[in-house]
Amino acid sequence: MHFRIRIQPLSTFWLVFLAVCLTSGKAHADTSLNVGSKRFTESYILGEILTQIAAPHGPAHHLQGLGNTAIVLNALKTGSIDIYPEYLGTIQTEILKHEGPASLPQLQAELALQGLGLAVPLGFNNTYALAMRPDAADMPESLSDLAKKPALRFGLSHEFLGRTDGWPGLARLYQLPQRPAGLDHGIAYDALASGQVDVIDIYSTDARIKQMNLHVLLDDRHYFPRYDAVLLYRLDMPARFPQAWAAIQKLEGKIDNARMIAMNAAVELDGKSFAQVAQQFLSTSSPPAAATRREGLLQKLFGPDFMRLTWQHLLLVLAAISLACLLGIPLGIIAAFAPRLRQAVMAGVGILQTVPSLALLAMLIPLLGMIGFVPALIALSLYALLPVVRNTCVGILQVPDGLRMAALALGLSHGQRLRHVDLPLALPMILAGIKTAAVMSVGTATIAAFIGAGGYGERITIGLALNDNQMLLAGALPAAALALLTQWSFDLLERLIVKKY
Repeated sequence: MHFRIRIQPLSTFWLVFLAVCLTSGKAHADTSLNVGSKRFTESYILGEILTQIAAPHGPAHHLQGLGNTAIVLNALKTGSIDIYPEYLGTIQTEILKHEGPASLPQLQAELALQGLGLAVPLGFNNTYALAMRPDAADMPESLSDLAKKPALRFGLSHEFLGRTDGWPGLARLYQLPQRPAGLDHGIAYDALASGQVDVIDIYSTDARIKQMNLHVLLDDRHYFPRYDAVLLYRLDMPARFPQAWAAIQKLEGKIDNARMIAMNAAVELDGKSFAQVAQQFLSTSSPPAAATRREGLLQKLFGPDFMRLTWQHLLLVLAAISLACLLGIPLGIIAAFAPRLRQAVMAGVGILQTVPSLALLAMLIPLLGMIGFVPALIALSLYALLPVVRNTCVGILQVPDGLRMAALALGLSHGQRLRHVDLPLALPMILAGIKTAAVMSVGTATIAAFIGAGGYGERITIGLALNDNQMLLAGALPAAALALLTQWSFDLLERLIVKKY
């Protein structure tokens, strides 16, 4: 009876633990003004400015680097965030699917039908453009000239490749024959500088345009619309946070192109944090000054966010493994004792492993109507199922038939035999599967930052946005250390279990 007595309170504990995890995020969202941002420098900075403006008037939280327009917009519609910086061109062509220009009142009326508002033009226009190195041979002057140079290698950001106002329409209008490769926006500049690509897409307020003295190609057929920066928000947000909204409205017209470029440069070139740049903008009317000293790897590794990110990462992994065990162990038992279902069960959990992690997250967001902890938890749990189910099934199948027959001869029911014979003898194998799932989950959990669930992946997304290798290491090294610690912990637990049984 000892095995049953120990497992019951443990199961109850994990059920309570999961319930607390699932409800805590919702409670936080209801009481805090949640600001979103996309995964590039400028959006991070603007999101931090909005958060710091709102903070004196109540709880405000910045869910940074949420990904592309589709993810951030879905988060806004479902109430996971309340406001985020956007651009008129993106609203017009990507969100509302207009093929031609539309007036501001028309855009506002159409957004209102979706429960969204558009307001507070910030004062700068950050349009798309294509750029090349200044030393490129036989330099084209305009986008039309690119059609005559099919050998040019294009490296374009993934969002630009898929946007209706991006590469598809641009290639049709200018009849461009090139086949571009997809690159992260932050990495594209280095690829251009090293000669791996010839042409990249840029934002006109990028700081590195001036630093690298890039040649920006003329949009001679006026393909790109204006991308004036504005704020996109939920219509119920001003009523819920009236003081914060009043403070945010004072940003109208306060950020011109020169100031936005200077803020981007302060982060990308001078090594300041998004919070520092936002704080300096709000405390002075002058552009941010250069940082006196860039932070090194150790400062970034053990920065003030280290404990917060560690807790978020640990919580997500523990919750995901707990949920995977609650689902996977019963599925493994079914697969072991029901040969007809075994292949279907194993095929089902195996197929889940083939779905790309970001694709799974993108599918879960509209299904669940939220971003953050819950969709990340479900995705990680599904990825962790395969080793748990497989090892549970294999462990039970490896129990000698003679022991099963002896248990039945002693009068044990099938349920009693499972609890007192099959599961204890299969426990080392089950723990090995849980260990594999846990180590995998520590690494996979870094993707949670792409939908606002935090963890060490938050540093990795920032490092990608800034092309900052030290920031990437500051996120990757703790994740690797946590994976090793998880491995050693399970090794120790397995040795204790083997000695006991």
